[in-house]
Amino acid sequence: MASRPERVAPPEIFYDDTEARKYTSSSRIIDIQASLSERALELLALPEDGVPKLLLDIGCGSGLSGETLSEEGHHWIGLDISPSMLNIALEREVEGDLLLSDMGQGLGLRPGVIDGAISISAVQWLCNADRSSHNPRLRLKAFFTSLYRCLANGAKAVFQVYPENVDQRELILNAAMHAGFSGGIVVDFPHSSKKRKEFLVLGCGQLSTKASLSKGKIEDEEKLSDEESEDEENQTVRLSDRHRPVKKQRKNNKSGKGKEWILRKKDQMRRRGNDVPLDTKYTGRKRKGRF
Repeated sequence: MASRPERVAPPEIFYDDTEARKYTSSSRIIDIQASLSERALELLALPEDGVPKLLLDIGCGSGLSGETLSEEGHHWIGLDISPSMLNIALEREVEGDLLLSDMGQGLGLRPGVIDGAISISAVQWLCNADRSSHNPRLRLKAFFTSLYRCLANGAKAVFQVYPENVDQRELILNAAMHAGFSGGIVVDFPHSSKKRKEFLVLGCGQLSTKASLSKGKIEDEEKLSDEESEDEENQTVRLSDRHRPVKKQRKNNKSGKGKEWILRKKDQMRRRGNDVPLDTKYTGRKRKGRF
């Protein structure tokens, strides 16, 4: 299995002139990018009012995902950290505006001007510390906080991600929730090892909390019977809304301490030089209730 690009080098180095041109000329990658961008746009659930929206393409690369946005009649701003990728996007004369930017340092956009955002296979790069000054937790915080600020009230952001493990998934989710977003993960084709895709669908502002999370796609042969319909809920991982306070559950310790625990604590007190009563057959025995 090929090594993940994030492990090889930082994105601005990995996607040099050679790799960027190879990436953009691959018909397989072009088809995959188009399919993922269409799905992200579907999950974005923009209002069908015929008015073009201003969208943000985060990690736009050479503009493959931006072409899908243009085909749907929307305006878009693409940002990427790789100069080589952006140069090819300019050669291809994409219709979006391009910015050379490190999303881990925050997005320098005006508040409330973006109607929606998508990102294809980019956000997981923030989980790596490519430099001694990089702190993944702080970079994710800067990214999601600035994204929340530039989105209009009720706008959504959809990220197609490839988290390397559960820890990376939790790191990304927690950063998004702490920034103020609500939402969760939508999993397409959860039972397929090849076609499985994860989308982080986030909502911005109070208007987004009323919207329901989309269901993940399944293949025809994976349709479940009535007895197994409960498994369908695994297609969507719902997160609690940040605007709704979560009460911490207290542990129930009514059972008390056992005899072994009491003897151990008495030994500790003796080693410290404290005066401790001798151990007897009554040590640790529960007293009877009084009349």
